[in-house]
Amino acid sequence: MKAIITLIFILFFGAMALAQNTQDYDTVEPLKMGAVLDSGIGTSSNFKEVKAITKKKVARLYKFKNSRIKKALAFTTKKDKPKLS
Repeated sequence: MKAIITLIFILFFGAMALAQNTQDYDTVEPLKMGAVLDSGIGTSSNFKEVKAITKKKVARLYKFKNSRIKKALAFTTKKDKPKLS
């Protein structure tokens, strides 16, 4: 019984929310900004033109992620080995 009354209240309040008259604000007022002329010193910069390199390179694929890093960190030295004296 409680579930039925709750469902009726939810449907009633939902219908009231949909039935409200809403105002449409379709018109948008444009912003008017004045122009400011600057008579300062003109500066120009010379930039070198960068050309795109279109060489094809082959990327190495490794079975495991970070395999080069793990291999480099896995080195051992003579001092790492235990002495049996």
